[in-house]
Amino acid sequence: MYFKPKQLGQERIDSSALREDKQCCARFGPCGVGRKALYLNSFYIDRKYYVPVSSVQRVYKRIAMSKGGFTGRGIFSTMPYLVVEYDGGKQKKCNFRYENVVDSMVGYIHKNFPQIKTVSAQGEKTLEETRAREEAKKKKELSETAENSLHILQKAEKFLNKKPELYKELSAASKAKRDQDISNPAYRWFTIIIMIIGVFLALIGALYMIQKKGSYGLYFLFGGLTMIFIFAGVMSAPTARKNKREVAARLEKARKGMKNYLRWYGNDFPLPAKYAHPAALKRMIRSIEEGRSETVAEAFEDLKDGLKKLNSNVTVSKQEYDEVVAIKPMFLLENYQ
Repeated sequence: MYFKPKQLGQERIDSSALREDKQCCARFGPCGVGRKALYLNSFYIDRKYYVPVSSVQRVYKRIAMSKGGFTGRGIFSTMPYLVVEYDGGKQKKCNFRYENVVDSMVGYIHKNFPQIKTVSAQGEKTLEETRAREEAKKKKELSETAENSLHILQKAEKFLNKKPELYKELSAASKAKRDQDISNPAYRWFTIIIMIIGVFLALIGALYMIQKKGSYGLYFLFGGLTMIFIFAGVMSAPTARKNKREVAARLEKARKGMKNYLRWYGNDFPLPAKYAHPAALKRMIRSIEEGRSETVAEAFEDLKDGLKKLNSNVTVSKQEYDEVVAIKPMFLLENYQ
């Protein structure tokens, strides 16, 4: 069923072209990307609005945080948004459930519409400052061993980037397994108790109705409480996606997929398949460029030492935050072995 999206901004797209474009758009959660327009959600309705691609200046991710979220310190849960800037300064913010879906949409736009910037103006400035600091840290002259190590790592990074879906799934599966491993075991019992309370209220309500006791208000009260408690129990119950076997199987499949892909590289890939991610290689490259290590093995040890030191008391840049969030769960699962 087609619902015509509402126009945002000054530029308009013909109705027939808009219909065709929306129906064929690539979907990312509640939003979409067509050839002519971006389709954006309201709080409740998916792809309710459209902005012509020609009107868009920037599209980027924004992370909103509750208390304890990312403030430059540590790694915590996030509430992701997509921000679209159009018509020379107007903004539309789109709420998403999963951060990786926002990343996928931003990446798709970056690939297919290179004229659209995928960082905020402040982010662009910060990136330039970060690059300048990193350049200043780099060792001016590297040994032949270090140069050879850099070549190996850069070659490996290029190889991994040919199949981004593999390392993204490996990262996501590792996060899911890590989240499950550290979840409170009382969680399941709490769910069961909520469900029992809901059923108990339903039985009391039914008993009152059979015996014709109480007023209609009482029936509604018990009915309402029953719905609230059962709904809460169902919403908090572990789903198949969170099931231990499902999560473990997903991780095993992701690792196997990466291992099979690395066979095409040969036997000298600089990382174990379970840690194969461009972010890990980038950190190893920086280790050599900044003179902290010379060989691939030394860079790998430096990578692990750096990840171990990162905790809620360590201040990191947004770039480093993204890297660490992607790879640290992989290392935690294996205890850095």
